[in-house]
Amino acid sequence: MTVPSGAVTPLPVRIDVRGVSLNGDLSLPADAHGLVIFAHGSGSSRHSSRNRAVAIALQRARLGTLLLDLLTDEEERIDMTTAELRFDIPLLGDRVVAAVDWAAHHPTTAPLPIGLFGASTGAAAALIGAAEHPDSVRAVVSRGGRPDLAERALSRVKAPTLLIVGGNDHVVIELNRQAFAQLGAPKELQIVPGATHLFEERGALEEVSRLAADWFVRYLA
Repeated sequence: MTVPSGAVTPLPVRIDVRGVSLNGDLSLPADAHGLVIFAHGSGSSRHSSRNRAVAIALQRARLGTLLLDLLTDEEERIDMTTAELRFDIPLLGDRVVAAVDWAAHHPTTAPLPIGLFGASTGAAAALIGAAEHPDSVRAVVSRGGRPDLAERALSRVKAPTLLIVGGNDHVVIELNRQAFAQLGAPKELQIVPGATHLFEERGALEEVSRLAADWFVRYLA
């Protein structure tokens, strides 16, 4: 496997939660001053090219990353047919909570302050994780997320939260504005001009990476 310049070779990890094991890729720069756990959503996984691109940018900013599958292989196969588990926000949130607990107690990651990065429905799961671990989670970033699906957890989030939305993703912008109004923590809503939901436009994902790295460095360093 070729590792891009500035990236860190990932270490496979498994996290046990409520009778299932979740696969993850843990990447820790030697001088890491924080750990960002990625919560994928809407049929995505730790192999998401977009989230991996953001993870590399964070590693270059001296932040460790944990890209985690929130569904097991069997659940992924079911979800490919039914698309039901990707919207099971309580299930996804519970697994992010377990990942934060794992990171807070694992010998290699326990000393590091924790941030959460959520995409699509994973953003709601990340916010639930932040609400359940107010003493452990120091920052949250949502990319094209559905923070509105976190519902009652929003008012309990204490971690500074950044919501990033594409300028042409009009429905999701409105949903993010609704969630933004319910957040009581320090917060920002950043709209990337000309970008659609997946940030596939030239330079859009690079802007997401820059915004996320700046946010996490500010609150985790």
